[in-house]
Amino acid sequence: MHSQTRKQFIKTIGITALSGFTPLWSYHRQRQMENLEKKDKASYLRLHQNGELKKRGKTLWAMMESCTLCPRMCRANRLKDERGICQANAQLEISSFSPHFGEEKPLVGRGGSGTIFLTNCSLKCVFCINWEISQGREGTVRSIEAFAEMMLTLQEMGCHNINVVTPTHYSPHILLALDLAASKGLHLPLVYNTCGWERVEILKFLDGIVDIYLPDFKYADEKMASKYSSGADTYVDLSKKALLEMHRQVGVAKPGKDGIMTRGLMIRHLVMPNKVSGTKEVISWIAENLPKNTYLNLISQYRPMYKARDYPEISRRITQQEYQDAVNWANEAGLTNLDIQGYYF
Repeated sequence: MHSQTRKQFIKTIGITALSGFTPLWSYHRQRQMENLEKKDKASYLRLHQNGELKKRGKTLWAMMESCTLCPRMCRANRLKDERGICQANAQLEISSFSPHFGEEKPLVGRGGSGTIFLTNCSLKCVFCINWEISQGREGTVRSIEAFAEMMLTLQEMGCHNINVVTPTHYSPHILLALDLAASKGLHLPLVYNTCGWERVEILKFLDGIVDIYLPDFKYADEKMASKYSSGADTYVDLSKKALLEMHRQVGVAKPGKDGIMTRGLMIRHLVMPNKVSGTKEVISWIAENLPKNTYLNLISQYRPMYKARDYPEISRRITQQEYQDAVNWANEAGLTNLDIQGYYF
């Protein structure tokens, strides 16, 4: 990611992204024709054709009657307008959508990642950089039909993928919109951009649907997860299980000849000050439990946002040495597919 926040991107680029890409239209049209010729860009197309995609979406939808979609399993009856701990009911809320150029390079390419920012979140981190969206409920109620049209619009604009951000609590809506959009010609890979705290039972519903998993692996210590992510004391255990399941489904992320990623697991780890995120332990676990060429983005741009100033140990940016230590640990662990960023201090 670039040092600017997604919030800043939305404010400065979002409107332009929807109206100002005329100079690249010829390139985008060529990309669309190439994708159509391949006809195998997205995993979900087969499940759409045999009706399984809609079936799974309806099954997940029914779970909102006593919601267990995320690890909090708060059992709110979202179908009767109750809001879960994530603050969502059954109505889909979306903050924005646009081609996004602040994601990992293999997702961005020239056309951008077709990013849709979903409102609300179950993890509720005190340092969230997008807290207005994740915890401030910044967004607008949209229909499944409108959601599908957003996906198709992003494809028409030349994006390389559909990137759903903070998707867990809206997984039913995603599958149903995806099914509708596929019936109208959507064929881009689906990126599941998650905090990493997922139930394996729910991830199995996404098998054969998600092309690229883009999870965070935030912590190595349950006490840190509980302290900074609103009591999420199962984060480490469940995230490890989730990463293994994601890898089982999509394998190692390897870009194509054009440098664009179309399938695989891409892990993000935010290096935090004072070893709060347990970076060394996170790296060791990845090296010991996943292939050494697993994609790992070591993120250097931690900033004390939202309520982070209330916690002295995370109230500053990381130092250059803290980030260099992270890079050294990854190299020593034998990881070979690292996204190493510049310094932003």
